[in-house]
Amino acid sequence: MDTDHYQHPSAIVDEGARIGAGSRIWHFVHVCGGARIGKEVSLGQNVYVGNRVVIGDRCKIQNNVSVYDNVTLEEGVFCGPSMVFTNVYNPRSLIERKDEYRDTVVRRGATLGANCTIVCGVTIGEFAFVGAGAVVNRDVPAHALVVGVPARQIGWMSEFGERLNLPPEGHGEAVCAHTGTRYVLDGRVLCRQEAKG
Repeated sequence: MDTDHYQHPSAIVDEGARIGAGSRIWHFVHVCGGARIGKEVSLGQNVYVGNRVVIGDRCKIQNNVSVYDNVTLEEGVFCGPSMVFTNVYNPRSLIERKDEYRDTVVRRGATLGANCTIVCGVTIGEFAFVGAGAVVNRDVPAHALVVGVPARQIGWMSEFGERLNLPPEGHGEAVCAHTGTRYVLDGRVLCRQEAKG
């Protein structure tokens, strides 16, 4: 285990866990031995990280989040307070299903709002934004803004985290008011338009 990260005395980090430089592990966190955690990650109070979990650099996992086996978070993912991951689609206490875990992948820069639930087996696209309390049971496109139970797309978000003035599908262009970045919508795909040099 690296020692170039902060670990609160109440936290438990099992032998074998890999934790990147500059990461912060706060009160009552439990990190299992097989976990791989990147650089400058923040694990808030009462976070649990399973054995078969990968957390990329600069992720922020707020209080009371359990990141179970078969969850992968790419760089810069934000997990809001008390949001929920699952890893078995049809759990039963009386039936062993550890060999049926489904992979969940959250791509770079995505935000998972407070108290949302991510049903296992889905992929959340880059810079997507899942609203507070939403229940996601299918893949979410890159930059999509989804809300509700079950989650449905209501718009698009910039990399900066601002809602873009575009419909959920169709054609058009929008500019992020904070960064000036231009985005182009083609059907149900939103792309960042690179500046011409």
